[in-house]
Amino acid sequence: MSAIGSLVFCTDCGNLLDSSTGNQNTILLCECCNAENKDTASKTITTTTKAASFPSLLRQKRSAVQTVERSDMENSVKIAMACEMCGRKEVKYTSAQLRGADEGSTIFFQCDCGHRWNTNN
Repeated sequence: MSAIGSLVFCTDCGNLLDSSTGNQNTILLCECCNAENKDTASKTITTTTKAASFPSLLRQKRSAVQTVERSDMENSVKIAMACEMCGRKEVKYTSAQLRGADEGSTIFFQCDCGHRWNTNN
């Protein structure tokens, strides 16, 4: 019988045997050729990988903190919407993707009176 990691194969026919227990005194029975095989797999298999093993431009750009440039926020557009504080008919708005890519963006509103608020889209 041969073992590769926690996978145990029959020495007679090469069939993948039932799950290994890691105990070398255990006898595993092959369902194809009915051969009895000793369990030679190790008890615990631990594998680790490093980010450098899978280089990616996207992974390099990924960060836990997202920064929004002030210039991005200043390019606002006026929209016909009433201000919650003063009642003006037009307010400025900008949007930014602050949450996950599969979630909506955050819309920031600002009135000329100085009132600001936001909504999650």
